Amino acid sequence: MLKKFYKIIIVPYTLTLLYLMFLGMGRFQYEDNQITVEPILSTLEFIHNTIGWKEIVVIVLGNILMFIPFGFLGWIFPQLKDLKRLLYVFVSSIVIVEALQYFTRMGIFEVDDIILNTFGVYLGWLLCRLVEKKFSRLVL
Repeated sequence: MLKKFYKIIIVPYTLTLLYLMFLGMGRFQYEDNQITVEPILSTLEFIHNTIGWKEIVVIVLGNILMFIPFGFLGWIFPQLKDLKRLLYVFVSSIVIVEALQYFTRMGIFEVDDIILNTFGVYLGWLLCRLVEKKFSRLVL
């Protein structure tokens, strides 16, 4: 039951997420291509320079939480039940998306986004294993 729901919802979810990454949340086209490649430091700097906790939660936790559903991709593609393969496919995909943000100037290529998004996928993968173990009759 959960797998059927997931299969129905993941495509519109992905499209909505892509919309947010390129056009939503007040996005605009930068005059120059932007890139941030210092892992963790740019996120710490963002937290330090941001006055409101709401912005910190939305950006930092959002970059994790919004990608948790991709940890369940093994329900659609059985080869992605393997964590290494899932992370390889995901990191490759998110690097392409970040590169598209860079080349279209509709966002910033940020290494921290890749790290946070990948952590979200990992948490999703752990959650998927837990759901399968605890609620096996609901998953099918």
